[in-house]
Amino acid sequence: MTAYEFDGEKYKKASRHQKEWGNGLISQLHLKGDETVLDLGCGDGVLSEQIAQLVPNGKVIGIDASSGMLETAQKLQKDNLSFLQMDINELDFSDTFDVIFSNAALHWILDHPLLLKHSFRALKKGGRIHWNFAGADTCAAFCDVARAKIKDPKYAPYFQDFIWPWFMTSKENYQALMKPVGFSEMEILEKNKDRYFSDADELIGWIDQPSIVPFLVKLPEEKKEAFRQDVIQSMIERTKQPDGTCFETFRRLNITAVK
Repeated sequence: MTAYEFDGEKYKKASRHQKEWGNGLISQLHLKGDETVLDLGCGDGVLSEQIAQLVPNGKVIGIDASSGMLETAQKLQKDNLSFLQMDINELDFSDTFDVIFSNAALHWILDHPLLLKHSFRALKKGGRIHWNFAGADTCAAFCDVARAKIKDPKYAPYFQDFIWPWFMTSKENYQALMKPVGFSEMEILEKNKDRYFSDADELIGWIDQPSIVPFLVKLPEEKKEAFRQDVIQSMIERTKQPDGTCFETFRRLNITAVK
């Protein structure tokens, strides 16, 4: 399993769409105010802080594998909000949380049977998961461009052992993964959240943090910027609209389940 390093401050500026989805997910939580909440892949901590405001008599723990993300998140720490550096794949809690929340993070986790097993164990009886992550056909343009670039003779030697960094599946496939886990209730919704980036600069910000990161780590320093520029040029050519916006597909799985 690979955990990637991100720049929390750059992500904070480039994650407008992720924050929109996260705010929608938070609105579904219906918290009483005393819950213990785990935020998987908390990133820059902005959503964790919003949840902490909703549980003044509870607490929120945000975890992320990236030290760069946590450096930004920890600026938000307070009495009922803390952050831990932890790989989601190594989640090791038992009967601890009323809610496990995750927004725009779990498509970075490749072993979802293990994730579901660990999450189920971490919940208290009656505890809930509320997750939103990328589903099938997300980022069709970027994925096509990236797949073409890593096959380009200029770059292909560096990607011979490359493992595709995202798990993006359908509602039906995820239902099959969840059934054996033992949740008493579960609901999986597929949502079309296609988005227009306001201009090429916003698109480039999203490419830089987080999309291109797994590819750059495979390249020697002298190849990184050329690869980045090749991806950016191809993405602008493919996604730019007549009004200057840039279109990309975003399909989301919204998952709720009760232990």
